[in-house]
Amino acid sequence: MNSSSAPGFGRRAFLGGIFAATAGGVVLGQDAKPAPKPKEHGNAIVYQFKIGEFDAWSISDGHMLFRGPLDLMWPREDQPQMKEWLESHGERMDGIPLYVNILVVRIGKEIALFDAGFGERDSTNIGWLQDGLKQAGIAPEQVTAGFLSHSHADHLAGFVAGGKPAFPNAAFYYLPEEYDFWHAKEPDFSKTKRNRAELPGMIREVCGQFDILKGVSQPAKAGTQFFNGAVTIEAAPGHTAGHAIFRIKSGNESLLHLMDLSHHHGFMFHNPNWYIAFDHDPMQSIDTRKKVFAQAAAERTRCYGFHVPWPGIGHVLPVGEGYLWHAERWSWGS
Repeated sequence: MNSSSAPGFGRRAFLGGIFAATAGGVVLGQDAKPAPKPKEHGNAIVYQFKIGEFDAWSISDGHMLFRGPLDLMWPREDQPQMKEWLESHGERMDGIPLYVNILVVRIGKEIALFDAGFGERDSTNIGWLQDGLKQAGIAPEQVTAGFLSHSHADHLAGFVAGGKPAFPNAAFYYLPEEYDFWHAKEPDFSKTKRNRAELPGMIREVCGQFDILKGVSQPAKAGTQFFNGAVTIEAAPGHTAGHAIFRIKSGNESLLHLMDLSHHHGFMFHNPNWYIAFDHDPMQSIDTRKKVFAQAAAERTRCYGFHVPWPGIGHVLPVGEGYLWHAERWSWGS
């Protein structure tokens, strides 16, 4: 199905302290208040590139560090091999860095956002997406499509701001299996290794955000195509019941967004049988990962990763019985 035939989707209307500097610093007017301190990003957060004829941006929504590099990783009996991998590749041993990369693509008159990060948070380390969009010259009102891979906070929360949709002119797409899971009377977390104490709050937060987005929601079945085939939503279950990945195609070029098939640039590529505590159904996530990685490697597909080092573009290469994430070299040339 093309976006033009998706229910409810159409062309949306675009919405369209005094101080003086001195040699000694800034002098504020009598009634002026100091400007709020800008969020400290630390490094550049926007990288522009091409997918065929499409303009695309990789925007960092921030970063986190999970202390204890193996505390979240399973199976436990393989942790000596995981530690050996970290040591042999010169990786930090005090924690797992988690990158949060947001893909934005301009497709003709459409601007598509693939997940939206953490959103409004009281932290300088996360919640950078809106600043990144501003750097890219994109106003929230210009975004016409928001694609959700799954409903964990670093993917869903940024679609909501101030109790309203953060992108008021965007249709909101997701697999129906994702919605059904979170809205079940008792969502099935029986197979996950994550902290059970977190679950009631997670469920309330997710359902509340879906309620806010109800007016713009457009559930789409796996295989649905948008914008005349430019974007295809594909089922990739395991991390969550309705976890989705996305294939963006322009002419002979394409990009496969892997979303949360891997939370690390080494572990799940090196051994697809390794998994993280956040997976809802670890065995299903392993099966999905093996299928997608095998196809991507065989077809030499250009890929994008949500949690690999920013800007997140690269290839999945076969190495022995596993794979290697090979990051694409940055390029600023035309």
